[in-house]
Amino acid sequence: MTNAAAQAAAKRRLAPRWGRAPFGLLAAAVAVALLVLLPLGVTLVQAAGFGLANAAELLLRPLVGELALNTLYIVTASTLACAVIGTAAAWFVERTLLPGRRAWAVLAAVPLAVPAFITSYAWVSLSQSLQDFNGALLVVTTAYYPMIYLPVAAALRGMDPALEESAHSLGLGPWACFFRVVLPQLRPALLGGMLLVALGVLSEFGAFALLRFRTFTTEIYAEYRASFDGAGAAMLASVLLLVCLIVLVAELKVRGLARYDRADRGTRRAPVRYALGWSRWPVLAGFAALTVITLGVPLGMIGYWLLQHGDAAVTPAEVSLELILSSTGASLGLGLAGALLTTVLALPLGYLLARYPGRFATVLERIAYLAQGVPGIVIALAVVSLGIHVFLPLYQSTTMLVIAYAILFLPLALVSVRTALLQAEQRLEDTARSLGLNWWQALWRVVLPLAGPGLGAAAAMVFIAVVTELTATLLLSPIGTQTLATQIWVDTSALAFAAAAPYAAILVGISLFSTWLLMSLFGKSAVMDPTL
Repeated sequence: MTNAAAQAAAKRRLAPRWGRAPFGLLAAAVAVALLVLLPLGVTLVQAAGFGLANAAELLLRPLVGELALNTLYIVTASTLACAVIGTAAAWFVERTLLPGRRAWAVLAAVPLAVPAFITSYAWVSLSQSLQDFNGALLVVTTAYYPMIYLPVAAALRGMDPALEESAHSLGLGPWACFFRVVLPQLRPALLGGMLLVALGVLSEFGAFALLRFRTFTTEIYAEYRASFDGAGAAMLASVLLLVCLIVLVAELKVRGLARYDRADRGTRRAPVRYALGWSRWPVLAGFAALTVITLGVPLGMIGYWLLQHGDAAVTPAEVSLELILSSTGASLGLGLAGALLTTVLALPLGYLLARYPGRFATVLERIAYLAQGVPGIVIALAVVSLGIHVFLPLYQSTTMLVIAYAILFLPLALVSVRTALLQAEQRLEDTARSLGLNWWQALWRVVLPLAGPGLGAAAAMVFIAVVTELTATLLLSPIGTQTLATQIWVDTSALAFAAAAPYAAILVGISLFSTWLLMSLFGKSAVMDPTL
């Protein structure tokens, strides 16, 4: 055997294949997938045991019809509004000579760091007349449109400029080129963003509760608080879960199987940017208005109420420094614990997908992503039921709350963990294996240090989600434990706006800092792979 043939044979022996995935890795990945399925199974079992007659009595009430219409209207209207605003903002930033476009690019993405219930707190404290459909539409649109802006902007940056150049050479103007050439290429990013918005609005609880706008999520919470047996809430949760699955399937059908990638990457060229001419003034005015609505009002109202005495609100309330410190400590502690556990749980599945790809690994990945399409209140109610009937020692404990966070936000961590592990040089891992290390030792001593920035980005993303999470925290937090999010909800529900302001300011500050840290870590992880 020649030296080259021997090296090729050794490489084949060391190259990970699905059939040779270690049993321990498989067992850990399957356990993570089963953990995600557990609350969904509990919800369906509870709903099945509710009884046909009771289910008909519950679901055929006029209130359920009203909830269904409210939910349908707000999801449809907000998704379309976010699609228009997000796509337009991305187009003007990425494809025009917009003055100050780099600053506008940052300002258009920052609202994603401000939780929707903080935005609703700001608008409700500004005018209580917004507690209706229009107010709900305003709040969720301004909170969720960056979910479309970011992927569409990334898609515009990655498009082949030759497509637009060819269209222009055939006589198409800027608008015709956008609708006939560019928009079809944006279809995956646009539909993916719209899916995230639709699922986010379906799952939204805090903003709608503060706005007194009744949807399935607010009624599920009310049903649970009224009965505490969970059966009626589980039945409503099953309906909401069915709606989420319909949205997922519809998005998949609409997107189809078309391919949008470039056959030949070639040398990346900067796209042509259009001069705006006189229209730059209304476009700048639009970006300024968007910034005022999405950031100016929330931050301005928080600042206003910080300067007011507690009795300046509709309902007076005392502001306790001790409670502020304890709530901040609880939020930070839960955020760190949730980020650590979720990232650790994402590691075996991410490693399996990166090093031993195959059909079974893909099935486990899809199961893990189910949590992204399930409303948080559904998972929280299922975890409550498990705590009461199965794991009673864990009921009303911090451990159970952190586990619920891990189930909810596993998809967020898995995306970054898998990407980080793919970017880690497999040749270095193969070398370590050839020197006698097993897969676990190679992972610990070689892969994890290389993937460190990506893993840090995953943890930072989960930390932001946990700190700003409200629904599961309200249902599962131990008695006497208050976080920044729950304290804002309590004070705002009582119209004690000045009392809620310090908690809102601290929460927004933590979220903005964590977002900055997240983007820094993503930048470092990208440097790891020179092809990115």
